[in-house]
Amino acid sequence: MIEQIKIHCKNISGYREFDAGVSLLEIYKTLNIALPYPLAGARVNNKSQPLTYRCYSPKDVEFIDISDPSGLRSYVRSLCFVLSKAVGDLFPNGKIYIEHPLSKGYYCELAINREITDECVEQIIHRMQEIIEMDIPFESYAARTEEVAALFRGLGMEDKALLQETGGNVYGSYNKLGNHVDYYYGALLPSTKWIYLFGLERLDKGLLLRIPDSNRPDSLQPFVRQDKMMNVFRELLSYQKAVRMTTVGELNRANQKGEISSLVKVSEALQERKIAAIADEIASRFHHSGLRLVLISGPSSSGKTTFCKRLQIELMANTLRPVGISLDDYYVNRVDTPLDEKGEYDYESLYAIDLDLFNSDLKKILAGEETALPTYDFVLGERVYKGNTIRLENNSVLVMEGIHALNPLLLQEIDASLTYKIYVSALTTISLDHHNWISTTDNRLIRRIVRDFQFRNYSAKETIFRWPSVRKGEDRWIFPFQEEADVMFNSAMLYELAALRRSAEPVLTAVSPCDAEFAEAYRLLKFLRYFNYIDVDELPNTSLLREFVGGSSFRY
Repeated sequence: MIEQIKIHCKNISGYREFDAGVSLLEIYKTLNIALPYPLAGARVNNKSQPLTYRCYSPKDVEFIDISDPSGLRSYVRSLCFVLSKAVGDLFPNGKIYIEHPLSKGYYCELAINREITDECVEQIIHRMQEIIEMDIPFESYAARTEEVAALFRGLGMEDKALLQETGGNVYGSYNKLGNHVDYYYGALLPSTKWIYLFGLERLDKGLLLRIPDSNRPDSLQPFVRQDKMMNVFRELLSYQKAVRMTTVGELNRANQKGEISSLVKVSEALQERKIAAIADEIASRFHHSGLRLVLISGPSSSGKTTFCKRLQIELMANTLRPVGISLDDYYVNRVDTPLDEKGEYDYESLYAIDLDLFNSDLKKILAGEETALPTYDFVLGERVYKGNTIRLENNSVLVMEGIHALNPLLLQEIDASLTYKIYVSALTTISLDHHNWISTTDNRLIRRIVRDFQFRNYSAKETIFRWPSVRKGEDRWIFPFQEEADVMFNSAMLYELAALRRSAEPVLTAVSPCDAEFAEAYRLLKFLRYFNYIDVDELPNTSLLREFVGGSSFRY
């Protein structure tokens, strides 16, 4: 007699009994659950699992569709697997490199022994559609690590072999799609037939893989031109390819060889040179075109604060006198703050700023007048004046950091020739391997979890809970204006996730399996284990990463 197990399904808020060994997909079909969008996965005891996962004991199950971040990740991984197989089928000696997010999709480099033409792209699309129609299952296997590494090395996938070898696990894993072998971090869909929507088109020298919009999964993400961001990614990737440091396996190997100290120094030197170059450009514009206002924006945990401090030092080295003001001090009184769709104060909104007062004061400051500066009292929720004033000297440059700094509506009354706009973000360029990129959002979230715990007394659970709201504000008020910048500064460093791991792990481990935030905490923990530890003592005390791990020589 087959043992019966109880499954509690959150989608129906009730229990059902099933045979032990039942798959999540079988449970879903039996319960006849209707999700708003296509099914893409499930959380089992607050851990994300593929729909092929089988239950042999009582479980708590919640089914998710493609609008859920975890569901969308499974969909995109599966789509990339199909792309990889299509390229392998059409160009036996060719390779596809899925490099980084861009333009609401994923930028890929295609290495084949012919020119990449529209006809070539159409061939790939046609083959992908054939693979999807064939309904081929995505299969997962485990074997001893040395066996998995040998398998990938025999297929010419050194990046995947290194990732398996340097991860410190006795057993490794690999995936198969028909006769095509690959590896994808995280859950996949049951089969290719589950992929219902994608786009592929030429972009610059490569391809853009387009994916469903998480807010409207029946449509593709709208294409957004991001030439400046493309150049930032290309600049660092060019360096990484030259020194053969594009993947985590290569980073771990360098760590195991005792080469990390040099890598840290080079990474820090590259950032220092970039900041110095930005300061030189500001100084040049100051002397030749009258520039007086530097605006710095970027998403949460992008390192804006440390960048701002380091930039001011470089400006002083150019004989300029940087003077800072805070956009936060121009918040409207709390009672006048706009409300979001939930009826709560929307502090991320541009209209939480008193635009009239800000522009009025700014015109006085730029005209050389002594101007009284407000201070926002976050306890009272009111703007107050404490006698603080500002007057620009002949060699002064006004430096302002804020999430709305690049929004054209912020400075409608200020001559654009007086301003220089900088966008700061952690644009992660190192990948797990050539088919598994590292999310820039994950990079920033890990930074924030570490910083919030050390300096703001927030648990990982609290930070993860707030993160969707933070991301929503970024999508509305920051990302649409990033291409408005005169320059983009990439604050991510090749080694940083290895350096953050030791600080992040105990904080993430403290999230209880009973908490809804456990799924995200567990995912991040699993991801960080790909990185060999780097001791933070290797970091100089001026490092931008010190803003998150502590030990900075700057005061915050």
